[in-house]
Amino acid sequence: MALTYILFQVVVALLAVATYILHRRLTYFKRRGIPYDPPHPLKGNLQGLMKTKGFHEVLRDHYNKFKDVKAPFVGFYIFQKPAVLVKDQELAKNILIKDFSNFSEKGLYYNEKDDPISAHLFNLDGPKWRSLRSKLSSTFTSGKMKYMYPTVVSVANEFIAVMNEKVEQNSVLDIRDLVARFTVDVIGTCAFGIQCNSLRDEKAEFLQFGKRSLVEKRHGVLILGFMRTYPKLAKKLGFVRTAKPIQDFYRRIVTETVTIREKENIRRNDFMDMLIDMKNKKELTLENGEVVKGLTMDEVLAQAFVFFIAGFETSSSTMGYALYELAKNPQIQDKLRAEINDVLVEHNKELTYECIKDLHYLHQVINETLRRYTIVPQLDRMAKNRYVIPGHPNFVIEAGQSVVIPSSAMHLDPDIYPEPYEFRPERFSPQESANRSSVAWLPFGDGPRNCIGLRFGQMQARIGLALLIKNFKFSTCPDTPDPLVYDPKSFVLSVKDGIHLKLEKVPQ
Repeated sequence: MALTYILFQVVVALLAVATYILHRRLTYFKRRGIPYDPPHPLKGNLQGLMKTKGFHEVLRDHYNKFKDVKAPFVGFYIFQKPAVLVKDQELAKNILIKDFSNFSEKGLYYNEKDDPISAHLFNLDGPKWRSLRSKLSSTFTSGKMKYMYPTVVSVANEFIAVMNEKVEQNSVLDIRDLVARFTVDVIGTCAFGIQCNSLRDEKAEFLQFGKRSLVEKRHGVLILGFMRTYPKLAKKLGFVRTAKPIQDFYRRIVTETVTIREKENIRRNDFMDMLIDMKNKKELTLENGEVVKGLTMDEVLAQAFVFFIAGFETSSSTMGYALYELAKNPQIQDKLRAEINDVLVEHNKELTYECIKDLHYLHQVINETLRRYTIVPQLDRMAKNRYVIPGHPNFVIEAGQSVVIPSSAMHLDPDIYPEPYEFRPERFSPQESANRSSVAWLPFGDGPRNCIGLRFGQMQARIGLALLIKNFKFSTCPDTPDPLVYDPKSFVLSVKDGIHLKLEKVPQ
């Protein structure tokens, strides 16, 4: 009896401590006088996430709820973790650029021991991130992009050939699926040197696993919340984010690719070659003169994985949404086609690397698409040291606190972009862009931790769209969704049932 009583007291004491800790967490902003929305005890301010709402909608609702409240940031609970949700553009600029040294980390969960594929550049922090970023920066220079350009054009020409065949069979096509196949083949070729053949085989492994990687999770929402709220404990317990089939597929592909290239001394001067070179050098000398260790095989795996996923999904989604808006706005489509034809004439009808740079209106169309349909909903940062908001002494970001910059919500703020749901590429003319803050448009982030592969992503999207608009006229049809329905299970902005458009060949 005595032992039972003691155990009972221990359990009661532990519950009391846990309740106290939870209460302190959930009243964090209340005690500081920061505007916030009372959180759910487990889900925080993420109620409905992955069931009825995607992350984009959750953030937008929270941002809009406090839009008229005079505060540089408001409280936002990511499950049980109190985070800062930035409202003020000047504060966003400080965090991303001016005071980057205090906000260089993201605080996202990864586990290099039990889930090495999760320890990629997007997730890493501290010296590991700085070292890897320096190592990989040379991979994405304009010179390297120019070298890979012919490969992307080659895949794009095959894409147009496939589109011609399909249009002859059926004028209504799921354009979202087809552009995804195009970007899979581009990334497969440039990153892995593998002919994925996704354009002609809808069951191609790379295509299927690319799609699965974005929606297939190892755990449910509550476990993911635990990993986000208590990352150190989750790492000690060996929690893994990546679903096993996803891990197994990419490990097999990367290992086979590296083994074959090293055994047969194959060189393609692509992304994978660069990773292999970094792996085979015991030491690397960075641009700043710092000497660091070469990559491990697990690091090669992680970087190849994130390059494929980021390059495949962001570019294909952007192309799909751009074509959707161009189909709905034929006058914009006609203007874009006229520019493409005029520039091609100036370059002997060849889509050269220099030619792409001259497609200024296409650039505006893509920028407006990324504003209207921001693929990744937010930028994550974490404070290293206590940070008092300039001009707002009562608003403090404590050391170790998560910071969320809701870029997708800001892109749809009518105070920043009047009539935000209207598709208007002229917003990104040099004149209009000059009248906005540099952080009013953040699809690739900003500052030293911006998207390292943005040049490559923009290049493949521009090539794909230029050839599509040159060769086909896009229009809506009864099968075209309006409005678009998004998949709440996807972290990125992904449509649920495709985007069906009517295509007609343009006489050449």
